[in-house]
Amino acid sequence: MIQPFENLDLLPEPEDPDILTAIDKEAPGYPGLAYGVSDKDAKGLRRVFMPVKRIIWPWGALLFTFFTAFLIMGWPFIDAILSPYLPDSEWAYEDTGIREIQEMGYLGEGISVCIVDTGIDINHPDLMHLSLAGFRDFYYNDHSTIRDIGSNSHGTLMSGILVANGSFMGAAPEISLSVAISLGPSGKSGQEDMVSQAIRWCRISQDADIISLSLGANPGMGMDDESETVLAVQEALDDGIFVVAAAGNTGLDTEINDVSIPANIEGVISVAATDKKSNIWKNSAYGSEIDPYNNQERTFPNQKPEVSAPGVRLYSTYSTDSESALYAYSSGTSDSTVLVTGALALILEIYGKEIAGGDGKIDYSEIILVKVALANSANPNNQNLVHDSQKGYGELDVVSWAEQISLEFDIE
Repeated sequence: MIQPFENLDLLPEPEDPDILTAIDKEAPGYPGLAYGVSDKDAKGLRRVFMPVKRIIWPWGALLFTFFTAFLIMGWPFIDAILSPYLPDSEWAYEDTGIREIQEMGYLGEGISVCIVDTGIDINHPDLMHLSLAGFRDFYYNDHSTIRDIGSNSHGTLMSGILVANGSFMGAAPEISLSVAISLGPSGKSGQEDMVSQAIRWCRISQDADIISLSLGANPGMGMDDESETVLAVQEALDDGIFVVAAAGNTGLDTEINDVSIPANIEGVISVAATDKKSNIWKNSAYGSEIDPYNNQERTFPNQKPEVSAPGVRLYSTYSTDSESALYAYSSGTSDSTVLVTGALALILEIYGKEIAGGDGKIDYSEIILVKVALANSANPNNQNLVHDSQKGYGELDVVSWAEQISLEFDIE
């Protein structure tokens, strides 16, 4: 069978030799005079079509495919190697007011935070200042070695955003940190009860002030409305422990109509993700108007999500076992969640005693008042509604949050 392009030459146009016209090999083409050369030399100006075709297909296409796959798979490492020459994510801490609060001398000292994730690489140079208050591995039940079992070091990335103190400073580097592994190497829980065990350990054993959950399950999948995880979170809230959870990365999935479980629980602070320009991240989950636990309409300040925070391309700590880099970029509502966790730790360092009141213990009603202050302080960034189903009440503003706390709790 004759191939359709086998008998073609590429002929340069005399007015612009970069323009090539495909013609039959036997066609005379332009005379040499048109190019200012002899007719014989004019023939030599033609370009063979088939070798070009063979380079493009299939080898060129295969090389392009392999190169693209390499970029996708290796981009976190490539990106981090190039990081000295690329913008950092200092903007995330500045735009939220975290740096302003830190400059007042508040770094989270005296506040206990418990992260439930894939673990932490305590040997990272930006994390070596930490002396963990507690560590438990509910995935492999190996509590002896502090480590991050995640293939993408998810727990270490989140920990860096919260507590790093080295090449960059996290949101609350002086908190008392506990870490529980309940997510497997892929970043997903092997069994739903691992998450509930970890949350109860944070509450009972670690006496956490805040439990940070950069995790979740889609409504109707894995963790259902009556799951042990939901019960464990509610127990923590009833004990006066703040729970901050990722809204989820399902914004483009039209079949999912609410934030993730357990971010969908009333008292939890559910966090959406924004980019450097304060635009909502397209993958950030939408919240439903209806509370699935009572089938009633959600009301202020518990509409979901409650707040948005930077969560796109945040620079953070990566595994020291990596041969490529000690740092990587990360995006998602997981990242924005730990920023809000850090901001809340600063708030509790400043006003924790006043929030707790005369009995010295924060209760559920006081958690709700802190959420009222959060909702009233969030920067709406020109959104038309008091609450947006994807953006929440607005973007995190820690300075304004602290001011609203003083109003809600009548602090002079």
